[in-house]
Parts: sequence; structure tokens; C-alpha cells
Amino acid sequence: MKEKKAWALNGYLAMILILALFIGGTALLLQTKILSGVALIVLGVILLAGIQVVQPNKAYAVTFFGSYIGSLREPGLWFTIPLSVRKSVSLRVRNFNSKTLKVNDTEGNPIEIAAVIVFRVVDTAKAIFDVDKYEQFVEIQSETALRHVASRYPYDVYENGGYSLRGNAEEVAGELAQELQHRLTLAGVEVSEARLTHLAYATEIAGAMLQRQQANAILAARQIIVDGAMGMVQMAIERLEKDKVVKLDEERKAAMINNLLVSIVSDRSAQPVINTGTLY
Repeated sequence: MKEKKAWALNGYLAMILILALFIGGTALLLQTKILSGVALIVLGVILLAGIQVVQPNKAYAVTFFGSYIGSLREPGLWFTIPLSVRKSVSLRVRNFNSKTLKVNDTEGNPIEIAAVIVFRVVDTAKAIFDVDKYEQFVEIQSETALRHVASRYPYDVYENGGYSLRGNAEEVAGELAQELQHRLTLAGVEVSEARLTHLAYATEIAGAMLQRQQANAILAARQIIVDGAMGMVQMAIERLEKDKVVKLDEERKAAMINNLLVSIVSDRSAQPVINTGTLY
């Protein structure tokens, strides 16, 4: 079902007409014209049932004897079909904070994840008639979409390349918003934004994964240190040979490279040894 505009007239003009009917009916009753007076008053009461006040960012879906005849969206005082049933729907932007869910990522690791969804109703007919309690529908579908997206990616990528929940939060949020929009279109809901608010390893593996992250950080730091040390040693050897400070054979050059690498890469400060004898 798709939303359409309901038939409506200016409510202030309708109130003037209704007031005139009440006044005319009362006057006829005073003139002992009972039937005419009662008829005008009853007509006024029936027409009064068609008056509806529409607040800003609120809409009313109008049904008449079970048939949907349209929705009232524009704020103000309106007159629509009398004796119709009008169900209100809020058009305000709202937030939904999902529960912290425990999900297995694509590698099978249990993680905890939660998100906030920003949404609003754009089609009142779908929100009321196509789903049962659209607020609960948004809640259930949001959690389902979050589980589905979280299970498609690893929590973290320890080698270069690939997407992960922790390293690509923007991309994951964008995919979550797209999937939510696909699911919630049925309820006439527009998703403005979806963001992850909580992401962590589950308690039972948090300690082991922390050790793994620390080990990877140490290896990465060591690699940088070794690369830097190799560059410094190469620069030192080339400088000595260029300035002809000393001439080293291959054996002495290897020893010098070994000593320089040990002193640079070592965690502790190197202790110098002064050679007081000949180089050879």
C-alpha cells in the first residue's frame, strides 16, 4: 500500500459552517420546529467529527469503513470525511540503540557489537497497514541486519589488505545502512544513518586476542627497527669507503656490519670495546 493525500478542506471554514448549523438548529428549536432544529444540530455534530488538528511532524492515516482514503500531513486545522478513523504517525527523526549482540565474525571469533540507527517514517500507509507495529519491526530488522553484516567480516586483519570491522568502520556502517534501508522500505521507513557504537571481542577470548595484537605490534616494530638498522649500516659502510677513512676487507666488513646491527637492534645500550692494538 502506498501513501496518498487525503481529501480535506480548510478547518476554519468548516468550523464556521458547523457553528452556523448549531445556531440555526437552536433557533428552530426555540421556534418549536423540533424536527428541523434537531436535524441541523445532528448534522453539525456529524460534521464536527470530521475536524482534525495536525501537529508539525505528525501525520494521520484516514480510513473510512475499512478503506484507506489517504493521509493528512500538512500542519493546521482540517476538515476531512466525518465518521472516519484517523491513526496518528510521528514523522520526527528518531534514534534506535540496538542491544549489545554477541556474533561470530567471518573467522568464527565471538565478538560483541552494537549500533545506533537514525530513521524516520516517510510513508504512513506502509508504516501502519503493511507491518504490525513498525517500531518493533525496525528494532528486529536492525538487529538482524547488524548480525548479518558483522558475520561477513573479520574483527581485525593482521596481514595487509582486506576489510575488517575495526579497521573499516565507515565502510561497514555504509553497508549496514544500505541493508537496513532494503529491509525497512517495506515499513515506509527511511534510514538516515547507521553507526557502530560498540565493538569488542567477547570476554572468553579477549585476553588471547590482546596477546595476539601485542605480538603483532612487537613484530611490526621490530621490522621497522631492522629496516632502519640496515639502512644505517649500509650508509656507514658506503661513507667509509667513499671518504677512504679505512680500507676493510670482506671479513672485517662483515664483522663491522654484525657489530653495528647488534648495537642498533639490541633492546639494551651497547657497551663499547676499545681496541688498543692493530686493526688486524
